[in-house]
Amino acid sequence: MSLVRRAAPDDAAELLRLRQVMIDSMPGSDPATDWHAESLPALRERLTSDDDFGAFVVDHPERPGALAALVVGTVDYRIGKAENPRGKAGFVFSVATDPDARRRGYARACMEELLQWFRERGAGQVLLTASPDAEPLYASLGFTRKPDPMMGLSL
Repeated sequence: MSLVRRAAPDDAAELLRLRQVMIDSMPGSDPATDWHAESLPALRERLTSDDDFGAFVVDHPERPGALAALVVGTVDYRIGKAENPRGKAGFVFSVATDPDARRRGYARACMEELLQWFRERGAGQVLLTASPDAEPLYASLGFTRKPDPMMGLSL
């Protein structure tokens, strides 16, 4: 039996906690957590009813009610191209493991489950942004660096 399960609406607060762990690990990140309260209802709704939103978790083995790891991704449509003619793409945007649960294979197990979920939805490619610490995991799963730079704009 797999340790990995699909996240449920009751996991939303723990998903936000682990997402903050990920955010806090990035240089120059904003450590504020006041946004969690505003984000919680929308996250619960996504976990309830969005077929294109996939979150997979491992329960923390030593702390009942806590999560040890999570991965979250979405499937969206982009106009096709040679390497993905159907245009369905998976995007991984949160991967985090609780600091006291690292080096147990939880992130890998969650990523493998998410990749299978992407395949089942017909995604022709999967994209993510990798930190230097996480790059070996992604490379071992078959991800390669892309030359196109990503830019962002907050609205």
